[in-house]
Amino acid sequence: MKCGFVFDTIPAWASEAIPRAKGIWAPDISRVGDRYFLYYAVSTFGSNQSVIGLATNATLDPASPDFKWVDQRLVLRSKFHDEFNAIDPNLVRDRDGNLWLTWGSFWSGIKLARIDPATGKRPEGDTKVLSIASRSPPRGTPDAIEAPYIVSHGDWYYLFVSFDLCCRGVDSTYFVACGRSRDITGPYFDVNGRSLMEGGGSIVIQGNERFHGTGHNAVLRDGDRDYLVYHAYDAQNAGIATLRVSPIYWTPDGWPRAQL
Repeated sequence: MKCGFVFDTIPAWASEAIPRAKGIWAPDISRVGDRYFLYYAVSTFGSNQSVIGLATNATLDPASPDFKWVDQRLVLRSKFHDEFNAIDPNLVRDRDGNLWLTWGSFWSGIKLARIDPATGKRPEGDTKVLSIASRSPPRGTPDAIEAPYIVSHGDWYYLFVSFDLCCRGVDSTYFVACGRSRDITGPYFDVNGRSLMEGGGSIVIQGNERFHGTGHNAVLRDGDRDYLVYHAYDAQNAGIATLRVSPIYWTPDGWPRAQL
């Protein structure tokens, strides 16, 4: 059920930073303390002139008197000269309670940085950005990897990413792959021991004859069950982008798999 909008329009600061932007992309929401953190991206398709912003709210109940989205503005920015793209944010908490933000699309791949839980932004003075996945070694040219999402399962952290191309309707070739690491900062390896920094990735889900381009996933944990939430393009319905939810089953050796 639609409950309104976080923003009626692109925030003025983001429009000023990205004048050609037409909308807001890739929201990611988490509960942090007594607030909800909603990260969002503003960009233009195919460009790495991008920003990630943050909005906060005390509740998700629109009937509550405390319901109000407050824009905290800029968290991260990438410009044409940068080797990464500041879109597709995902907030994750490690086993020690530390917060991290992962993001990235094409260029040199997927990044990870610490987040201050008090502000939802980078800790003051901390400029360290880690590289945790790339479709191939950085070469200064785009490589088709984006939409990171990190979860813990057992003794491992699992980094889910989307490979290949989305946003082309039934011609989309998107699919979800993953790697795992003992540490949230990596290194992440696939089932064959190949590093995700060197193009590795174990397939989690791929499209079929009806649903093409399965990708940009999140993981929903409901009790002891995990579900893959993602979008795909429905060839039986004019190639429209469709929300899909598939149960995840974990192999005996601890790898996630999902089916359409």
